[in-house]
Amino acid sequence: MLDDVGNNAGLGDADFEGADFDDSADADKVGSFRFFFDTQSWEWSDEVARLHGYAPGEVEPTTELLAGHKHPDDRNDFEHLVEEMATNHSVFSSRHRIIDTRGEVHHIMVIGQPIVDESGTPIGTEGFYLDMDGLDSRIVKAQIDHHVNRFRKSQGVIEQTKGMIMFTYRVSADQAFEVLKWRSQVTNVKVSILCRNIIAGSQAISIPDSARHSFDHLLLTAHQDTDTAAPPTDDE
Repeated sequence: MLDDVGNNAGLGDADFEGADFDDSADADKVGSFRFFFDTQSWEWSDEVARLHGYAPGEVEPTTELLAGHKHPDDRNDFEHLVEEMATNHSVFSSRHRIIDTRGEVHHIMVIGQPIVDESGTPIGTEGFYLDMDGLDSRIVKAQIDHHVNRFRKSQGVIEQTKGMIMFTYRVSADQAFEVLKWRSQVTNVKVSILCRNIIAGSQAISIPDSARHSFDHLLLTAHQDTDTAAPPTDDE
């Protein structure tokens, strides 16, 4: 299953879990996926497997397998989209039809976002499948809004925590993310969960008045030149 974070590429099985659903659609109508550019490999959640007619873990998703489930009228568009993803590193977003193993046709909407590495380079795309059959337009819109907002919130939590680590340990953004990856791998806990816990726990950390005063000065003088905005020393 899939993680809920775009920037968590390469973190291993600890980051692979199902989509976070809201109450406006059945859980089996929404599932998560990943596609990696270099290897052209796919990962899908149990929900997407069932959507294609397979039991969880029954088959490994491949481009050939997915193309075989596309409606004949949509198959060329899908193959062109995969080629575009592999060549131009674009995201996988589409509206098409799939035919499951029972021969039933499903009208699908796929919403994707980039997966990037520590340097910000796109290495894949991830997102969710939404089976629109039986859903009215309001529920479809609610599901799309829900998952897009989840992408944004999760990425924001990671960036906030990276900033905290950078400030505390005087390290770069890449080094801060390496710290988070290390803790994720050691504890077998998703990066996004670690970040939420760090942010929540940080509220109990006491900041010395001297540090707070220095930051107060920086905040109030940030519009000035760096040299003139230097924080006061303890003797001042």
